[in-house]
Amino acid sequence: MSLNSLVDSRDVRFTLFELLELEKLNRFDSFKDFDRSIYEDTLELAEKIAVEVFYPSNSDGDKIGLTYDPKNYSVTVPESFHKGFQSYMEACFHTLAFSQDEGGLGLPTSISMACSEYFNAGNTALTMYCGSVTGAMALILNFGSDELKQMFLPKMFEGVWGGTMALTEPSAGSDVGALKSKAVRQEDGTYLITGQKIFISNGEHDMAENIIHPTLARIEGDPPGTKGISIFIVPKYLVNPDGSLGERNDMVCAGIEHKMGLKGNATSTLSFGENGKCVGYLLGEERQGMPIMFQLMNQARIHTGVQAEACSSASYLHAVTFARTRIQGAHITQAADKTAPRVPIIEHPDIKRSLLYMKSTVEGMRMLCLFLAYHEDVMHASKDPEEVKASKGIVEILTPIVKAGISDEAWLVTSESMQVHGGYGYCQEYPVEQYARDVKVFCIYEGTNAIQSLDLQMRKLLMNPGMYNYSQLRKHMNDAIDKARGMVDEKYVEPVERGLAKLDEVIEMMKKQLGEGKIMALVLNATPFQQAMFPLIMAWLHLWSLSITTPKMKELLGDAKGEERQKKLADDPEAAYYSGRVLSSQHYIRAEFPKFFGKIEALMNGEIAALKADSPVFTGAPLE
Repeated sequence: MSLNSLVDSRDVRFTLFELLELEKLNRFDSFKDFDRSIYEDTLELAEKIAVEVFYPSNSDGDKIGLTYDPKNYSVTVPESFHKGFQSYMEACFHTLAFSQDEGGLGLPTSISMACSEYFNAGNTALTMYCGSVTGAMALILNFGSDELKQMFLPKMFEGVWGGTMALTEPSAGSDVGALKSKAVRQEDGTYLITGQKIFISNGEHDMAENIIHPTLARIEGDPPGTKGISIFIVPKYLVNPDGSLGERNDMVCAGIEHKMGLKGNATSTLSFGENGKCVGYLLGEERQGMPIMFQLMNQARIHTGVQAEACSSASYLHAVTFARTRIQGAHITQAADKTAPRVPIIEHPDIKRSLLYMKSTVEGMRMLCLFLAYHEDVMHASKDPEEVKASKGIVEILTPIVKAGISDEAWLVTSESMQVHGGYGYCQEYPVEQYARDVKVFCIYEGTNAIQSLDLQMRKLLMNPGMYNYSQLRKHMNDAIDKARGMVDEKYVEPVERGLAKLDEVIEMMKKQLGEGKIMALVLNATPFQQAMFPLIMAWLHLWSLSITTPKMKELLGDAKGEERQKKLADDPEAAYYSGRVLSSQHYIRAEFPKFFGKIEALMNGEIAALKADSPVFTGAPLE
């Protein structure tokens, strides 16, 4: 595969530097010493490592998988994973967006997220081991005492210790407040932890000397529910005063899951304190576990959207490569001629439609992820309270859409890529079936998409004071519509404007339901509402893109038509890029986005048959 075949690097640059105008961040002190050349060098290094090291190991994670040894509770990853983990850590990608005061490189989150797309497109299972180190470090940096920072951060910054996020229990998945893990205070200020965690990504592996587990537990005597939960740092190995590794802590990996996808990542069951000696260190204040963990959870949810987008990108580009080389059938205009030459399937109309659906969807996903990341940068770097508030509103309302909307759509994109491959796509000879299996869990973990939809509908929208978050998003959407007028054909502007008005109608209906206490009817449509809002967000971003790419395409191609146009496209990669970007956005707005209006009609119908469907109506039973 060529160097740019996992991710469209030209489109990454377009989104960062033309759409978002990333260099405007240099007005902030945090980013004033950076310029585009530094950003470019960072992106190029990420791409190089992703293509040359991560991607070759991707199939190893799927086909070789993991080895769990119950005698010493260890997990062995494929040998090829070690080189990728080491390359990532040595290049300091795990500290890329930490400020220089904290010991990081201080680059914008926007650049870090763009790099993450490359790594996830190369090997998502491996990237998870790397990214979890960053998440655990962030919690310790933000909430740890000086003692905890000194104990754990040096080796984590060095990249030789790993990290996780230990929340889920057998009886406490989405209902985190039901957890049973317990913490007992000790005279020396530490706590003894007992309990079991399940579905813990990266929970055990042999790529790091030590693994640091931020772990939720309830201090003995604290109240039930989420308000009584605290968070602790529980290391695999205890740490001596000089920073060296001490004895093994009383916590082990009791097993790993056998899954549909992401087989290279150790989804672990962790057992704490079976011998009553598992030492944990309180992070932050007592009973502040949920607010602290939500910092990590929100970042994990955003990153889940990036994972899904990256897998979609790689899967789509595999489909393009296959369609260009797979010879099958005559051109449709010569279908009746049995002697007509066979052509690559990319010449067939339905394949063109399929590829353009994937292309436009992936590009929309990328714009959405990086637009959110840009506002994270503003939120953290600006000293203007109003600017910070506005960007925070954008981040809050888009987080569940990035997680749920992108992961739902990624399942469809990877399926479509398999369809382009035909029967080969269903075989392990080609990598796209792995992408489809890997991508499905993104709809499920880090809070199911139903929970994300409820969060969007209630906390981020209806219960947000004055619906501030939505008003900030609405400003950006209105600005794009205004900018596009006179520059973009009205037939691409009108659907987005009409869609926005329809979304407002639904929101007014939901506000009325909330006011009338019709909570069951309201939350019944949380998921359908999120699934309607997502394509509107995508259409808005594509309209915004058109206001940039349309004049650029005209500048490069002029009035060229027919063979002259084809020659210019073949000879000028920039003309080909902008032409493809225009077609992509046009296709999304007029061929994909109209499905939004059917979703809106379904919401406005107010059908509540599902609320009447008590258990006995679901007749039939599975075979014994």
